[in-house]
Amino acid sequence: MNADNRKGELAELKGQLRQLAGSRAPGVEDLKRELYKKVISYLTVGIDVSSLFSEMVMCSATSDLVLKKMCYLYVGNYARGYPELALLTINFLQKDCQDDDPMIRGLALRSLCSLRVKNLVEYLVGPLQRGLKDSNGYVRSVAAIGVLKLYHIAPSSCTDNDFPVTLKALLLHDSDPQVVANCLCSLLEILSIEGNVSEAALREKESLLHRNVILSLLNRFKEFSEWAQCLVLEVVSKYVPEDAQETHDMMDVLDDRLQHANSAVVLATIKVFLHLTMSMADVHQKVYERIKAPLLTLVSSGSAEQSYAVLSHLHLLVMRAPMLFASDYKHFYCRYSDPSYVKKLKLEMLTAVANESNTYEIGYALDQYVKFLEFVNSSKISVVVPRTLLDSLQDLVGGPVPLTVTELSEYAANVDVAIARESIRAVGKIALQQYDVNAIVDRLLQFLEMEKDYVTAETLVLVKDLLRKYPQWSHDCIAVVGNVSSKSVTEPKAKAALVWMLGEYAYDMSDAPYVLEGFVQSWAEEDFAEVRLELLTAVAKCFFKRPPETVQILGAALSFGFADANQDVHDRALLYYRLLQHSVEVAERVINPPKQAVSVFAGDQSSEIKDRIFDEFNSLAVVYRQPSYMFLDKDQRSPFAFSEDTGSSIIGPQSPGREDLPSDIDARDNDLLLSAHEKEDSRAVSNGSHGYSSSKFHTLQEFTDSAFAPRSPSPTQPIRNARATPLPPAAVSSTAASPLLAVDDLLGLGPSASAEPFPPLKLNPKPVLDPASFKRKWGQLTVALTLEYTFPAQAMVGLTGPQPLVRHMQTNSVQCMASGNAPLKFFFFAQLADAPANTGFFLVELVVTTSSGLASAKIKADDSSLAPAFADSLQSALSKFGSL
Repeated sequence: MNADNRKGELAELKGQLRQLAGSRAPGVEDLKRELYKKVISYLTVGIDVSSLFSEMVMCSATSDLVLKKMCYLYVGNYARGYPELALLTINFLQKDCQDDDPMIRGLALRSLCSLRVKNLVEYLVGPLQRGLKDSNGYVRSVAAIGVLKLYHIAPSSCTDNDFPVTLKALLLHDSDPQVVANCLCSLLEILSIEGNVSEAALREKESLLHRNVILSLLNRFKEFSEWAQCLVLEVVSKYVPEDAQETHDMMDVLDDRLQHANSAVVLATIKVFLHLTMSMADVHQKVYERIKAPLLTLVSSGSAEQSYAVLSHLHLLVMRAPMLFASDYKHFYCRYSDPSYVKKLKLEMLTAVANESNTYEIGYALDQYVKFLEFVNSSKISVVVPRTLLDSLQDLVGGPVPLTVTELSEYAANVDVAIARESIRAVGKIALQQYDVNAIVDRLLQFLEMEKDYVTAETLVLVKDLLRKYPQWSHDCIAVVGNVSSKSVTEPKAKAALVWMLGEYAYDMSDAPYVLEGFVQSWAEEDFAEVRLELLTAVAKCFFKRPPETVQILGAALSFGFADANQDVHDRALLYYRLLQHSVEVAERVINPPKQAVSVFAGDQSSEIKDRIFDEFNSLAVVYRQPSYMFLDKDQRSPFAFSEDTGSSIIGPQSPGREDLPSDIDARDNDLLLSAHEKEDSRAVSNGSHGYSSSKFHTLQEFTDSAFAPRSPSPTQPIRNARATPLPPAAVSSTAASPLLAVDDLLGLGPSASAEPFPPLKLNPKPVLDPASFKRKWGQLTVALTLEYTFPAQAMVGLTGPQPLVRHMQTNSVQCMASGNAPLKFFFFAQLADAPANTGFFLVELVVTTSSGLASAKIKADDSSLAPAFADSLQSALSKFGSL
């Protein structure tokens, strides 16, 4: 529709609406309906019909409910953008709020509260007060939500007219369950916001967890809608029963909710059961057994999205009690129709539930799945019928296929390399759990014989971890790894793993020095710092074990390392050189010390983080596997994007390769590294080839005494973006230049100076900061630093609520601006003594997880340089809590 036609149609609509306004002729209502439908259709497709506002309002004088709804929809859409036009709607909306039809009263009140124009707040109070006392439940439920809308427009108007008090009365005594649910929803949100600035509001919110309120809600629980049940269950999960009998009574009331068709209700009920029995170990164990069947049913009966959400919660429970789900591992086999994100999570579940009784079946299933993917890829077969899949797989493995493989073969039709990688990782993780290691290691080594790049890459990474935990398998593993062609390994993590094995087991791999030589010669083509770092270490280890064959390779590697643009690689090469100059024996103890087998690998998350996620059960925190503050609080989001290379960070878009350094910086850096006579010597160094000769050195010290001199990179092998190659000093005399001494100090080889402790801050014992200024400062200042502190058990006994800690911090000149409960959250502030007014402030947000005693603080400061000193004072104050 062009602009001229649109204007013509709108003018025609305006004329027709004006003619029908006030007309009571027969059939007028039908004509109005048609015109209203046309206006709403224009509105829906984005055409501006605000010019019809006055005519639409004039035509609103009707008893037709459909016309009323369309008129309210139109008014609500334009009132916010055109507040002056919204004034035209007040009269007819207030009149409709007193209509005889309760449906019209409710719709009018909802539309009036949805205008959200501050200038019209005075017109909302009266209709809301009447709505909360209306005889019809629908009108009261609309009014209960309207109070929340009023609070967001004008909080003072809401609290000054005692709307929260009225809502609480309706919550306890209203006969309509929807009214009760809406009152609870509005009260929770209003009191949560008010609780940050008002102790009275905080106490009022805590009163919602009183026994009488909770029992009142539970007694009529089945009357609520599904949405209302979830809301009530969230409140009940924060309630602490008086005794074990009350806990069992509450669980009896809610037990049938575990069979509900709505997954949200089931998960909310599970959260209640888990939190109620947290302090009852035997009952808590039985709760896990009780909730297992409903969760497994939801996984298999819902959509893929629902399955993923439920599986995420199951994964959290499995990590806390894996033995309870060990016998149900077949529920986590992937289905043909599962999307890749569900398959990946199911593979993680299989890894988590693996134990002595099911390891063989799970490992065999994953092993055969990887092999079958390779079979489908190489044969390019078209998989159509599951029977065909099974027959092909039987031919592949040369025998009958166990039930687990039958299940896994169902989803091989869509060959997903990412899932195949996850399957290989799952096999390795199971091996690291000390279950049936012999069979699983054999299967992993068979993967290396498949000669598929992604299979080889993932397997090499896992073999490295296996050798760290099970060194006794080195002979069998290295025999197979030695047959892997280094040219076929292209992924950085796999290449780093292969290089690590070459250096660690140089005695067992006859060609290890020569394979490493190939990596060193292609240094300039290696774009990943992770590989270059590992290569430096591997060549040094190989030198300590086989010095005659590796001496020249090590010199070349160190030379390339000195010239590397990555600071970590450059520093490591310099460190190794100086260690060797000091003492070869000391260097060996540092670079290649005797190693013990790794018993436990560090997990992806700390136990404190997992406890925090468990506290937020039935929320996005479980799906994201992060506490909510990490993705809701913008201060926790890092502006840095980290690249795959070890130790490098990128701000904004940047090439994933190496960094370009200006030549003038390179020249100054070289001058810092070279002494005067070494600069002269460096001019005489030939730029010829590396010349990896077979010079013989029978002891390590001979290397230091006579043979070692870093070689310059070959002209035939240019290094992209590299610095001019310096020759590090052989020794640092007492008269050495101060820049060189500074470099040695940086590497830990020169005189060390202990860090001076922060001087104690003197704080104002009675600082003055009003809430508005606190809020403004908090929004303007950035987080200077974060602090974590774990309260001892005796301190947590006294931390029954916010007040004990608030009083304690006041004695340490740290005042509380606001605090909240469940979880405990505080906003503190302090001020430097003798600081001018409105300056020298420190602001703190402190969150305490009561289940673990972990406290996390974010500190903001007018002067960020003083934040570390204040952090020391804050930690000192926290450490004194509960000690008296």
